[in-house]
Amino acid sequence: MIAATIAATALRRVVRDRTGLFFMVVLPLLIIVLVGSSVREQDRVAVGVVDESGGVLAGELVDDLRRSDSIEVRTFDDRDDLRRALRRAELSAGVVIPASVEEEAATRTVTLLSPPASGTGIAAEQAVRAALARRATVMTAAAFAAEVVGGDPADHLATAAALADGTPPLTVRTTVGGESRTLPVGFTYSSSTMLVLFVFVNAVAGGATIVQTRQLGLYERMLAAPVTAGRIIAGETASYLLLALLQSLVIVGIGAALFQVSWGDPVAAAALVVVWAAVGAAAGMLAGTLARTPDQATSIGPMVGIAFGMLGGCMWPLEIVPPVMQAVGHLVPHGWAVDAWIELLSRDGGVGDIARPLAVLAGFAAAFGVAAALRLRRRLLV
Repeated sequence: MIAATIAATALRRVVRDRTGLFFMVVLPLLIIVLVGSSVREQDRVAVGVVDESGGVLAGELVDDLRRSDSIEVRTFDDRDDLRRALRRAELSAGVVIPASVEEEAATRTVTLLSPPASGTGIAAEQAVRAALARRATVMTAAAFAAEVVGGDPADHLATAAALADGTPPLTVRTTVGGESRTLPVGFTYSSSTMLVLFVFVNAVAGGATIVQTRQLGLYERMLAAPVTAGRIIAGETASYLLLALLQSLVIVGIGAALFQVSWGDPVAAAALVVVWAAVGAAAGMLAGTLARTPDQATSIGPMVGIAFGMLGGCMWPLEIVPPVMQAVGHLVPHGWAVDAWIELLSRDGGVGDIARPLAVLAGFAAAFGVAAALRLRRRLLV
């Protein structure tokens, strides 16, 4: 009962703190929107098109590009305008359809312009080649039908295109070492990683509460009453855990309601949220026992949390960094938490699939929690 009272008091103090609420709710929402929008925009590459032909085949080629899920088509009047847009980095690639495309098959070529050594340029080139390959397949099928049935290939283009549209596309999934490397995109990525980042950052910044309570002499007053050090520690632990769970639920709810984020298997997601909240709560208590002043907790704590988040893949996937940095990223709990969310959100994983990350995170929570409890007990009994 005493522990519950201590936890409720701490919660009321946080709810009345408008600055704390900003960092718990508003700032994570803003970061989720910014990161999610930038990642989502990368799913569609901007491609400029110059149609020098104006013919039927050129129009069909442009329509094929527009139908691509990965291409955003922007039309230009001439090549000079297209090249200027490329130099300004407004486009990832450019396509020039010459007048000769309406002539014999031997002269049907298009020009693809792409910035050198550009990752988006390579992606755009692949998307354009795929769209043009579809049109080439339709034309080949129409020519074959003309040879077999007779007539002009143009008479069979509509039938060939309809058959191509009705054929399911072949999906190629890349695996490395037998494991899919598919990553979350858009708001799915930003919501999960910002949950990992901000629950930890706000928890360690909240360590200032322990410092303030100690400086105000409230612990001494509690100990003067029939309250043991163990109950005080239990109350503080409960308050930090409840705050971490509350912020996690806010981020999960915002992600689901506003950005249609599917959080995967509900049992596995709930287990991960609870275990990560325990990591954050234990880290926050430990920060409160290590800091000498509230300013230290609110300034140094978030810096440490952000550094851990950068190492652990909250800002960028660990899959894109060298193996050494991947190993370093898993020296902090964030790397394991992000791995678990990727497993749930991109690979339809369940509790069994994230059992190892959960166990490692539970170990971090236990280590932080034991260290925090021992240090807080020592300060209470001095």
